[in-house]
Amino acid sequence: MSGSSLSAVIGRHPSSDGVTQMGGTIRHKRKCRDISFLVIFIAFCIAMIVNSSFGFNQGNPLRLTHGLDYKGNVCGDKFAYHGLGELELRYWQNPNQVYQSGLKGSQFKLANARSICLLDCPIPSDDSLDWVCDYPEGEISLSMTDWINRKYDYFEFLTPEMRNSSLQLQGPCYPVIFPSVNVYWSCQFIARASNSSLKLWQQMGGVNIYEDIVIDKSIHKLINSHSAVLKRYMADIGKAWPVLIVCGGILPLFLSVVWLLMIRHFVAAMPWITVVLFNVLIISVTMFYYLKAGWMGNDVISPIIGEHDPYINVSGRELTHLRTATIVMTFIMSVAILTSIAIVRRILMATSVLKASIIYDTIVAAKVIGEVQVLIIFPLIPYCILAVFYMFWISAALHLLSTGQIVQNDCNSNCCTYDLVAKRVNCDRCCGYSIHYTPHIRVAILFHLFGCYWATQFFRACSSTVIAGSVASYYWAHGETSPEIPSLTVFSSMKRLMHYSLGSVALGSLIVSFVESIRFLLESIRRKLKVDSYEPDNCLGKAAYHSSQCFLRCIEWIMKSANRNAYIMIAIGGKSFFVASSIATELIMNNVLKIGRLNVIGDVILFLGKLCVSLSSVVFAFLMLDTHMYKSSHDKISSPLLPVTVCWALGYIVASLFFAVVEMSIDTIVLSYCQDSEEHQGTAHYAPPLLIETLSDQNEVQRLTQAPQ
Repeated sequence: MSGSSLSAVIGRHPSSDGVTQMGGTIRHKRKCRDISFLVIFIAFCIAMIVNSSFGFNQGNPLRLTHGLDYKGNVCGDKFAYHGLGELELRYWQNPNQVYQSGLKGSQFKLANARSICLLDCPIPSDDSLDWVCDYPEGEISLSMTDWINRKYDYFEFLTPEMRNSSLQLQGPCYPVIFPSVNVYWSCQFIARASNSSLKLWQQMGGVNIYEDIVIDKSIHKLINSHSAVLKRYMADIGKAWPVLIVCGGILPLFLSVVWLLMIRHFVAAMPWITVVLFNVLIISVTMFYYLKAGWMGNDVISPIIGEHDPYINVSGRELTHLRTATIVMTFIMSVAILTSIAIVRRILMATSVLKASIIYDTIVAAKVIGEVQVLIIFPLIPYCILAVFYMFWISAALHLLSTGQIVQNDCNSNCCTYDLVAKRVNCDRCCGYSIHYTPHIRVAILFHLFGCYWATQFFRACSSTVIAGSVASYYWAHGETSPEIPSLTVFSSMKRLMHYSLGSVALGSLIVSFVESIRFLLESIRRKLKVDSYEPDNCLGKAAYHSSQCFLRCIEWIMKSANRNAYIMIAIGGKSFFVASSIATELIMNNVLKIGRLNVIGDVILFLGKLCVSLSSVVFAFLMLDTHMYKSSHDKISSPLLPVTVCWALGYIVASLFFAVVEMSIDTIVLSYCQDSEEHQGTAHYAPPLLIETLSDQNEVQRLTQAPQ
């Protein structure tokens, strides 16, 4: 495309006297673009609210960690049953049912074993036989408080019929034969029967109780099932919400502002400060993983809650996941350190390149950042919007994951239990309860996840477009405030975005979200095929697989890069998304020699700066999660893995919002310069003198674009 045709597409317009108006590119007549995609985005937001309301109405986050009792109540749910609010632990009363559920080939499931909610896990007595009896009702005239104070034991109040039923392990009271320990709010049996309790039980004429490691393994298998672990991970997010607010919101906000001030005032030293700080932080994060994995020190995470016998060793799947993450972090740390060593010389040799990039920052700082008091704090607006959105989204996600209908199982088992209300042994309804999830819940959760990613990309794109519009206003005014350019360019840019370009931003963010979702689905399919042993085992198949992965990542990177440049052209010319993307791509291709390597080092430093902010959030998250609050029974988290990962993601998003001030300023100046040159046959009329001097010197361009020897 020639300079004249490109000028026509961009939309410059002359004044009545034939002289091009200053700021005409920014101020020319606009109209709403891609409005249909804005309507789709609004409809999608409404659908997300409806979807979330379903979760708030039907969900209960306690279901993620706490079990169900023999009445179908969720342990710890004060609204489910009178006095149940403080009884958080699930205890299986009948040891023979637990044993039977662990036998190979047995049709009896542990979910059907009789369970009850208790305050603490029972331990056998050394000189007497203790009992755990059902909730007091019927002829048992005890309050829930008295029942708890009596250690759940009212065996002495039973009628002869009730006592005989209890000796047959049919309730309402059951003997405490095995010690148990609190493992993630379930009483894990220890296959070590109390000799004195077992002897007293046998003397009373109780039925034979099976002693075997099967009792231990049966409960352990249920607690460490994939679904139970996933639910605990999600519950960790809800319990660690103060950590997410501090380390995922407030801390990265402060660090981002500090880093931007440092890069403004310590330009020459920032590459070294950033590289050194990045290596220190990634080493620190890796060491925290080693501590929690138990490979360094004695701070290993434990599935056991509260005090317990030090000789009792219970392992959890969370520890396995954490140790896997530790190995991955060790690899990442090694690569990061080796890469830093390898690029130290390049950073040293590229000082001139960095200075050229900082010339842009200086120009923008002198002219645009002359209003930086507004521009530098502008990211607080999308930051606050995203903070409110994430709080709503996480709460809705926890409720959606815990939705479902509690129904009694159809176990077809030969089990009987004494009914205190009916005053007889009942063999009709002795099966346990479970939460029934319908297929549409999975769709609702996937919809919720996609909505989070699209909304995040949308608000980040809006922020980038506003910054680009503000910076471009100064460029097209010769870097000076003129009557054609409003004094508050940030707010003017926001106004243009709100009036004309929200549809284009919605389209661009949708494209990125869609491509990322496709890559996620393909990766999920790959993992499923790998589990099913369908992974290609020949060289051709592996080559095709790795090539496809690389291709998808390249597409994702190109899409994000093209979108960012498209947002700049949308801010400058007000064109539709695809037209703006086409213009930006052609401008870059026509001027690739001038801008080819100019911003590489600056981009690397900004990227490492984002990682420094996010890794600092991870370090402080580990420190906060190491306090007693998150090691106690009520607020204990199963593993720091997911909370610190979420803090890292939130920290990176917050840093991206603020670092976009520098990134978009540089990219906007570059594209504006390219557009200016195209319109004026290779001479940029609106570029500041320092920028023209830097980019017009061919010897300087060649020196900047040459790789170090």
